[in-house]
Amino acid sequence: MPKRVYQPKSIKRVRKHGFRAKMATSSGQNVIKRRRAKGRTKLALV
Repeated sequence: MPKRVYQPKSIKRVRKHGFRAKMATSSGQNVIKRRRAKGRTKLALV
């Protein structure tokens, strides 16, 4: 029986999907901008 696919790791999660990762690219910045405009309380993973 193989291992399950999702083996959560906090650091990996934050580095991929966190706020600083989003701000590092122009498309990520657009995501944050859109979420601000929509009024999201959570812009990215904290």
